[in-house]
Amino acid sequence: MTDDPSRRKVLQNTGLSVGAALLSGVPGGHPAAQAAPRGDDPSPVVTLPAGQLRGAVEEGLTVFKGVPYAAPPVGALRWRPAQPHPGWSGTREATAFGPSAPQLYREGGDAVLGTHGSPPFDEDCLTLNVWTPRADNAKRPVMVWIHGGGFISGSGSLPIYSGETFARDGDLVVVTINYRLGPLGYLYFGEDGASGNFWLTDQLAALRWVRDNIAAFGGNPDDITVAGQSGGALSVAALAGARPKGRPLFRRAILQSPPLGLQIPTPAESLQRSATFLEILGVKDVAQLRTLPWQQLMGATVEMFKRTGRWGYWATPYLPVLDGVTLDRHPSDLLLDGPGADIDVLIGWTREEANFAFALNETYTAATKDQVLPRVRDTFGNRATEAYSAYEEARPGARPVDVLMDLISDDLFRMPALALAERRAARKRPVWAYQFDLPTPAHNGQLAAAHCLELPFVFDNFDKWSHAPFLTGLNPRVRDGLTATMHAAWISFVRTGDPNHHAMPSWQRYERDSRTTMSLDTVTAATGDLAGYWRRLHQSTAS
Repeated sequence: MTDDPSRRKVLQNTGLSVGAALLSGVPGGHPAAQAAPRGDDPSPVVTLPAGQLRGAVEEGLTVFKGVPYAAPPVGALRWRPAQPHPGWSGTREATAFGPSAPQLYREGGDAVLGTHGSPPFDEDCLTLNVWTPRADNAKRPVMVWIHGGGFISGSGSLPIYSGETFARDGDLVVVTINYRLGPLGYLYFGEDGASGNFWLTDQLAALRWVRDNIAAFGGNPDDITVAGQSGGALSVAALAGARPKGRPLFRRAILQSPPLGLQIPTPAESLQRSATFLEILGVKDVAQLRTLPWQQLMGATVEMFKRTGRWGYWATPYLPVLDGVTLDRHPSDLLLDGPGADIDVLIGWTREEANFAFALNETYTAATKDQVLPRVRDTFGNRATEAYSAYEEARPGARPVDVLMDLISDDLFRMPALALAERRAARKRPVWAYQFDLPTPAHNGQLAAAHCLELPFVFDNFDKWSHAPFLTGLNPRVRDGLTATMHAAWISFVRTGDPNHHAMPSWQRYERDSRTTMSLDTVTAATGDLAGYWRRLHQSTAS
């Protein structure tokens, strides 16, 4: 078998040296590092239909924090779709973040990402935050960021997701949101005409708020990009199916490591999972659940991991549901026709996604070939032995856990993302693809180019990531060069629908005849059919 170029480090003769990457411009004549002038008012006030908001000026940007976009989902509204916020009288202070959605929390976090959500937590969490160069009439492009976290963690107020860098460097208006997580966002009970996906109703409410209010913050409601990573990227795809009255909710989408390989449960399957949750807590129905404090609900998540987990699969105790009301198809299908067909899409993955969850887990690092083969058989059926050998040969010195991790990366992230790019290209719909290839030396290189590793490069904010062990040891020169390239590409896409800028090689759309995929590494280079061997291997099994 030939060596797989997407799984080895090769410095190519073509492409951009990291030292040449500069944040000095983007297509369309918009300077990438020049924000609008700072406003003179240190306490800017905007007037919205819900009432007045007072923000603050922080390092030259106008910032509004903890802005409610929906009614608090508490009491009788727990496990109900998001409801309109009633508004307020007088001027509401918007200078402090609102509480994060309730979630599990461990001081110090884990050995990969560190922490991903910090107190305070509260069910009254449906707020958003806005960064803008100035609350004026400039009609700037808008970027809405949806955090990931396996459907159980994260917050729009985390410093790592601050909109500061994008607002300043791209002259953009940036919005980050909180939404319900874990059991409060993802349990399904078949109430209210079988509606579910309360997390999705939150996000839709936030997008409608942005569409209706962002002009007051200097943004253009007709020029919105929704971006997200991991579970947040799956959210972006799910939102593409929204059929709003009037203008679309957004025109561009950035999907970073979307887990499109997840099988979304049916209502019956989701009800069974909810029954497991009820059993753990010893209650008989959702009415009793509504009487319990959220802390008790979060505590049941530990047992949910144990009861719903499967060996060789990424643990997801809570999942969306195909309820037929808020979600009637797999999210990836929603970017192919209907409202989602006309959305510009930028999609990508990291080369070793699954190393994030498995590379440091002793249960998996000690796995044998006999343990891994049944998991390979789940994907490849009677071709499991052949597929195992293919994955083994692609990594010199591969252990069984390496085969497993590469298979999970392909099953959950890379192959379904490629399939979406293939299907959009076949329909002549715009899509750009990338693979993040730069490995981290942390943990003796065991994590490689793991899930989440591209985030600080995209946001250009390594100073906010001091808590994250998986960034230890990165070469500053390599890090900063690739960061400049990626950050400017994301800004360009938000501004123009095209990620190209002058300080990187030409990034062509993903087309069926070329399959251009940008390899983001020490040398950034456009590669034709980067994962072609693996795509054909998986396609032959599917057929």
